[in-house]
Amino acid sequence: MDAVKLSPAFKDYLWGGTRLRDDFGKDCDFEKVAESWELSCHKDGPSRIASGEFAGKTLQEAVDECPEILGTACSRFDFFPILIKLIDAKDNLSVQVHPDNEYAMRVEHEFGKTEMWYVIDADEGAQLLYGFKHEISKEEFRERIENNTLLDVVNSVPVRKGDFFFIESGTLHAIGKGILIAEIQQNSNTTYRIYDYGRVGADGKPRQLHIDKAVEVTKLCPPNVHPKGEPVSHEDGNWVQTTLARCEYFTVNVLDIRNRAWLEATERSFVHILVLDGELVFSSGKQEDVKLKKGDSLFIPAGYGNFELTGEAQAVMTNID
Repeated sequence: MDAVKLSPAFKDYLWGGTRLRDDFGKDCDFEKVAESWELSCHKDGPSRIASGEFAGKTLQEAVDECPEILGTACSRFDFFPILIKLIDAKDNLSVQVHPDNEYAMRVEHEFGKTEMWYVIDADEGAQLLYGFKHEISKEEFRERIENNTLLDVVNSVPVRKGDFFFIESGTLHAIGKGILIAEIQQNSNTTYRIYDYGRVGADGKPRQLHIDKAVEVTKLCPPNVHPKGEPVSHEDGNWVQTTLARCEYFTVNVLDIRNRAWLEATERSFVHILVLDGELVFSSGKQEDVKLKKGDSLFIPAGYGNFELTGEAQAVMTNID
């Protein structure tokens, strides 16, 4: 299988804005484009293949026909392991939590969700919520949800362009307004909404909360991991590769390419490239060159071998270790 561009699925959640259409060129008729699911085999929003022999098919259909394109590292997973999104939060997202694998598989019949965020852009003064200031009890947690004082004990973190955050399952969190992020997560759409600022949905009714489940799965203490990780960088003059996160579910690098970068898709894992700024040309000598612009998403199958990215751009590169 050749390296192929992907077409995303879109979500028009009420807190979304228009930057994914206006700044990233996403072809979507929604008034609000809250999320684009760039790499997805999830039933709630599968990405599709835009070129090559599988053009028009979902990525999951290609995987079903050619499972080897995922790589040997993915064999430990029962499902396609990750989901990658662009998220435009014009308004605050709900305060929420995701369960771990054990709880999610037992109750929701899909993965739990550990995720990471890379901040592409943020308004001055933007903040997000991440865990608690101090440990609280389940009783206090429930009482604060009911009497609208939850935010008094939640940890608020200032956000700037280039920050990144690792969010383990069970960690209370919320993206604040004015933040544009790339999210790399487990392949799950299970979210327990805890607090929603009193908003109503399109039907005029308050959006559903999931308090009982949230009380069961939320870690009611300050996070074990500092929200802002410590990057590890490699530089050779033509490009800088910065490792942001490495866990059992995904490895995420940011590529800052000044001229060209030489990379490889081994037998262990596919590689996904998401262009955040600038333009690139993907070349390998095995197929026609692929031009990539801001917002483009490229899937490179496992075992593809060496390839080159030429241009001046920033991109997120994700694979499975």
